[in-house]
Amino acid sequence: MLTTEQIAHEWIDAFNNRDLNRLVGLYAEDAEHFSPKLKVHRPETNGLVKGRPALYEWWQGAYNRLPSLFYKLLTVTANNDRVFIEYIREVEGEEDMAVAEVFDVKDGQIVFSRVYHG
Repeated sequence: MLTTEQIAHEWIDAFNNRDLNRLVGLYAEDAEHFSPKLKVHRPETNGLVKGRPALYEWWQGAYNRLPSLFYKLLTVTANNDRVFIEYIREVEGEEDMAVAEVFDVKDGQIVFSRVYHG
């Protein structure tokens, strides 16, 4: 079972390599994800998606919209059941954006994640 710190590094690596199966596999089957970008691009969600299929669809859409999307990891702060990461969101043609993300972890899987934009 991965530690919360290992989950953070796996998450960044899977995201940047566009390995959606590995990325979504870090989440519990019924995990929830909240993001301000969801509110913008999928207003009907009110910023929240639930379950692996919805996570997969959301990130696939992000890759389709933003082919150069890349996250540069800055910091990882972790304890046994929560991990906080800070990264820079890089997209060609856009200003870099500071982002923080928190993962609540149970039994080695992310059960809830939320994103904060700087």
